[in-house]
Amino acid sequence: MGLFDIFRRHKKHEDKQEEHPQQEEAKDQEVDSEVATTSQNASSKSVAQEEATEVDQDSSATADVQPQNEEVSDNTTPVSSVEQTAESASAVEEETVTSQNDEPEEETPTTESSSQVAEVSAPTPESEVKSDNAEEEAEESTAVSDDETVDEESTAAKYDQGLEKSRTGFGARLNRFLANFRHVDEDFFDDLEDLLIESDVGYDMAMKLSDELREEVKLENAKSKQEVSNVIIEKMVELYDQAGKDEKPDLNFAKEGPTVIMFVGVNGAGKTTTIGKMAALFKSQGKKVLLAAADTFRAGATEQLDVWAKRDGVDIVTGPENGDPAAVVFDAVQKAKKENYDILFVDTAGRLQNKVNLMKELAKMKRILTREIPDAPHEVLLVLDATTGQNALNQAKLFKESTDVTGIVLTKLDGTARGGIVLAIRNELHLPVKYVGLGEKVTDLQKFDASEFVYGLFKDLVEVN
Repeated sequence: MGLFDIFRRHKKHEDKQEEHPQQEEAKDQEVDSEVATTSQNASSKSVAQEEATEVDQDSSATADVQPQNEEVSDNTTPVSSVEQTAESASAVEEETVTSQNDEPEEETPTTESSSQVAEVSAPTPESEVKSDNAEEEAEESTAVSDDETVDEESTAAKYDQGLEKSRTGFGARLNRFLANFRHVDEDFFDDLEDLLIESDVGYDMAMKLSDELREEVKLENAKSKQEVSNVIIEKMVELYDQAGKDEKPDLNFAKEGPTVIMFVGVNGAGKTTTIGKMAALFKSQGKKVLLAAADTFRAGATEQLDVWAKRDGVDIVTGPENGDPAAVVFDAVQKAKKENYDILFVDTAGRLQNKVNLMKELAKMKRILTREIPDAPHEVLLVLDATTGQNALNQAKLFKESTDVTGIVLTKLDGTARGGIVLAIRNELHLPVKYVGLGEKVTDLQKFDASEFVYGLFKDLVEVN
């Protein structure tokens, strides 16, 4: 995917994010109006019921008041007519009782008719329920895509934040370079080479980019500083894509049995921390993870990995201090096979100052792994500290000469302005960067995404129509 394709895709995604809150507000307003209408209907129904109840109460009260009035009028009659008054009063009471007893019988048809009306109107709520169920099914069907969108947004945000220093540093250099831009000549290309080397993209890539721009003479059509900037960055991305055509950025997992991943690199690059973060990542995916503390010579290395194991809730195999690292590897691979672990992470030493002995030690561990599991190790990941810039590139060359490195884990990328080292690694070593550290949190260890990296590194430096 070309540079401008990447930026257009991100621009569309950002536009959708801006539209999304407006759609949500419109939906909320519709829901509010529906709720208001429903509440109004309910209140009108309740008012009608209350009025009907008041009418019934008034009628019954009137029926009760009439006999009392008659009794009061009977009290004014002469004493001689008391018997007749009593008889008439009893007759009135009988009529009143009869009328009171008849009231429920008269109301019963009304109740039955109301229930029949309710039964007739019952299909409307059922249809509403069906529509609600349809909406719920639609929401469930889009739940996966929503989760994926959230993951994409969080990944983009991590790359954006993690590459801020590199983006700012490269942008400052590019602005200084373009401040004196007048036309394309030899001085222009000399300054461009200096810019790229300062940005840690590597000497080879700087020369290659300068030569290709000379041959194609694309910059002759660039009239503004922004157009010049776009052309330079576009060519860098093209070279970056060409160098990584045959790369496999995904980890290689075993078809059967445990997957064994060795971590190599100099002390201080972040091997142990990377293992801890990656163990947490795969544990969260439901994998059964085992750690092997084969860095037995560095003080505190085993204890540090043990802390990570307890924090992640995974098992660990350790050995005595200054013991044989190969013995720890042997015990770990035996345990992984017998107890059906999915992944075995092997931490190794990084004493580059004692290069010969270190490489022999690593070779011995690999022989043991291959003897016990023919395809092991399935990955040999070289952990590099991005803050060291070109020194990291030199370390990678040394380890690649001595071991079969299959991929790179670039740590501390958020703490440096030297993110261009990724371009140099791909161009000079042809090794895929498989994971990058974009922060100190456990979740900040991210699978490397080339398009997100390019966008995060050159965001705010490229303008797309």
